[in-house]
Amino acid sequence: MANDEGATKRHKVLVITPDFLGKRMAGPAIRAWEMAKAVWTVADVRLVSTVACDLGPGDFPVEYADEDTLRLHVEWAEVVVFQGHVLSSYPWIRRSDKIIVADIYDPMHLEQLEQSVGMEPDERQKSVLDTAEVLNAQIERADFMMCASDKQRDFWLGQLAAVYRINPLTYDRDASLRSLLAVVPFGIEDKAPKQKKHGIKGVVPGISETDKVILWGGGIYNWFDPITLVRAVEQLALDHPDVRLFFLGSGHPNPNVPRMQMATRARALSDELGLTNRVVFFHDDWVPYNERANFLLDADLGVSTHFEHLETAFSFRTRILDYLWASLPIVTTDGDTFAGIVRDKNLGKVVPPTDVPALTAALGDVLFDEDARVGYIARIAEFAATMRWAQVLLPLLEFVADPRHAPDDPRHLATPRTRIINDLETRIRGVESSTSWRITRPIREVKDALARLRNREPR
Repeated sequence: MANDEGATKRHKVLVITPDFLGKRMAGPAIRAWEMAKAVWTVADVRLVSTVACDLGPGDFPVEYADEDTLRLHVEWAEVVVFQGHVLSSYPWIRRSDKIIVADIYDPMHLEQLEQSVGMEPDERQKSVLDTAEVLNAQIERADFMMCASDKQRDFWLGQLAAVYRINPLTYDRDASLRSLLAVVPFGIEDKAPKQKKHGIKGVVPGISETDKVILWGGGIYNWFDPITLVRAVEQLALDHPDVRLFFLGSGHPNPNVPRMQMATRARALSDELGLTNRVVFFHDDWVPYNERANFLLDADLGVSTHFEHLETAFSFRTRILDYLWASLPIVTTDGDTFAGIVRDKNLGKVVPPTDVPALTAALGDVLFDEDARVGYIARIAEFAATMRWAQVLLPLLEFVADPRHAPDDPRHLATPRTRIINDLETRIRGVESSTSWRITRPIREVKDALARLRNREPR
């Protein structure tokens, strides 16, 4: 697309995250930040958080936006890129004429199955259903969507088919549907990590400069399995007293993310076994994004352990990208996307879920077999080059350089669900206009429920 001067037009792109933008950022905020940086090379961009922001503007505006300010940003934009619950929190964005890009790299409804364990049954049902409805609202409205892996894409295609986004209009434009749903993984910084100071070795009391450090590189969430890891490290330390396990992120920078049960259980087990601050260490603060290399480069191995369930099957462990960035050999539980990559490309060891002996052996092999470590590190460097942000974000950059509404423009084309809602609303209007009926509380409740369904607002 060109302007009158013949130069390529720079479109206006707004990136919205419901996560905290700051020196200490979790995965969603990091992804939004890296997307905005890349988009700036081809378009005018603004990055906003609906939670909080303590980053200053650089090449482009970065700020916190309340609802009134968000309306001004959306009005400015041609393209709106968002994550999480943004569309359900601000349903007027869904009804706007903006080109909408949904970043669905995180299957939140699968996470919620684990995160809601322990809730009352009715509350849990509502929580998981609301999250599924939030995601359905996104994929019904979005003009373009991004997920994290080919396996995830197959999963999302099924959900797209269920809400009739796979139809003659979208299929005829592109039979692969890549122009509607593209794979855009979490990426790795383009520049190699540099250590400005030690973050772990010789700094954390109880960890010397010669100790072997196993790094857990992120938060401790309910869908992970730190319990098997703590028990395996206990066994490994009996033969190798210089082994240390360091949990990098026991807390979370987003105040809306509560401390999870699994973090409490992991610390309790470590305390019970007498390992805390001797063999196992918990870093309660969240490491600033620009300082994490100081910790990564003090580690000898990166670990990720989880259970066998749906969240695992369709997950994309963003912490492993940091391991790749820092050329750390990896030990991971089988069952997720990265387990296949680690196994196929021989980047470390893959073990069965909840298998303490297998995990103990794998950790020992990767830490203490120096010849094998040299091979792991060389292969990791080669693979990491394919996962740079500049590379993985290409589908998004191509879209925002020439943005367009989906051929089945969801604002005008009624899905089967929408047609049902329309029919019910027509019937209710007929009841209301009847002289033999008057509006009762049940009818008002049905009307409210239909309005929520139309806007996909959480109940």
